[in-house]
Amino acid sequence: MSLAVLTAMGIEARAVRGGAPWARVEKFGIGPARAEQAASLVSGHDGTVVIAGFAGALDERLQPGDIVLASELRGPDGTVACGDPAILAGVLRRAGLRVYVGPIVSSRRIVHGARRRELAATGALAVDMESAWLAEAHGRPVVTLRAVSDSQDQEIYRPIRVASGVRAAFRSLRQASALLGEWADVLGEREIVLGSPRASCAGVVRAVDIVRQALADRGAPIYVRKQIVHNAHVVSELEALGAVFVEEVDEVPEGATVIYSAHGVSPAVRQAAAERDLDVIDATCPLVAKVHAETRRFARRGFDIVLVGHEGHEEVEGTIGEAPDRVRVISSVEEVEAVAVADPERVAYLTQTTLAVDETALVVEALRERFPALAGPRSDDICYATQNRQDAVRALARDCDIVLVVGSQNSSNSRRLVEVAERAGSRSQLIERADDIRPELLRDVRRVGLTAGASAPEELVEGVVSALDALGSVSVSERVVATESIQFKLPPQVGRNR
Repeated sequence: MSLAVLTAMGIEARAVRGGAPWARVEKFGIGPARAEQAASLVSGHDGTVVIAGFAGALDERLQPGDIVLASELRGPDGTVACGDPAILAGVLRRAGLRVYVGPIVSSRRIVHGARRRELAATGALAVDMESAWLAEAHGRPVVTLRAVSDSQDQEIYRPIRVASGVRAAFRSLRQASALLGEWADVLGEREIVLGSPRASCAGVVRAVDIVRQALADRGAPIYVRKQIVHNAHVVSELEALGAVFVEEVDEVPEGATVIYSAHGVSPAVRQAAAERDLDVIDATCPLVAKVHAETRRFARRGFDIVLVGHEGHEEVEGTIGEAPDRVRVISSVEEVEAVAVADPERVAYLTQTTLAVDETALVVEALRERFPALAGPRSDDICYATQNRQDAVRALARDCDIVLVVGSQNSSNSRRLVEVAERAGSRSQLIERADDIRPELLRDVRRVGLTAGASAPEELVEGVVSALDALGSVSVSERVVATESIQFKLPPQVGRNR
């Protein structure tokens, strides 16, 4: 681990040395002139350079002791780009620090009053007096870590409030410095192999587009039963636009617009919505709707239906609701023997659309051994996107040190990708976004396989690539196992279809 830390003041240097006695720490003095000269202190350093110290808060959310990691440094002469600090931010947050990532402004003089508010209006988070000049003179990407010493309502030029803010900043800077080793231990170049296809499938794109278009057509609020898709990032973005997510339709005001999630709903939910005179837009994935139709078809013919899936999953709940007296849910080979049916000659199976293909095949085989006359769907229930992403993960697992899967914890298809990678012989980890990457996952890793579940947007994958690149330059390639061109039409109630 080769890390040089540059600080302007002695108190900042003491905080860094107190947390990271192993690091090379250089103090250079306050202001732009000394910052420009300080680049010479690390001119022969071939490792990572961190600029560390105190800063004044511009964003009103920030308080003394908060940590700001720079996404870019803004000075009078222009902007200096920084590496994506997401992985370091994750390390600091998991240790209990309040961490913000965004622009830091460098000023020639202490900023307060109206000038501070002007800079805050530009979207910058904090202000210092050195970072931009130092980074520009250094000429290579740097990491800038600043602890807030004064906030908008506790400006540093008011002496009575200085001491407590500086003490809080000192403690946070020392704690953050102690965590730098965990992050610095995995700095280095890597290869990223992207699985393809990956990320949002046609059903997810359709569901999200339905919410966005309904908001554009009708204005907020638009109500959505359950999460529209199982991804926290997508849900958060739609909430910011005015979508209101509810658990059940009885939480929706009478006569309001409600959207059913991509996972589908039972007839009982549809009836409850009708009783409240709700304006319903159905975002059920067409492939889930196919399973519902098959359930009704088999139930009408008097079959007992074995649904292979995960009890409690919204898709499974909606499917059960189509024929609650006929459907039995199992998830493993071990459960096959316990299935009770009225007539072994009239048994059908269906499957949740987001299961692991190989495991599901074993369950269906066991069902067929027990019920030789077993009937099934006219075509495979596991959706094309699920299968394609699993095939891509198997290809990655063969020659990658680890496979990272981007997706939410409640995403069934994302969790199955992790399991598929592990069964194919690779370490694998499900992550929500880049700052979930724990450095220990990357120790001794030089080739990273990267994919995303069908409910995760591609921008989250791009964020992971950006974060890994900040640890050391990366090369990126793609392993393509299939090409997807399927698109699903929006329902007639939204957009140009209205």
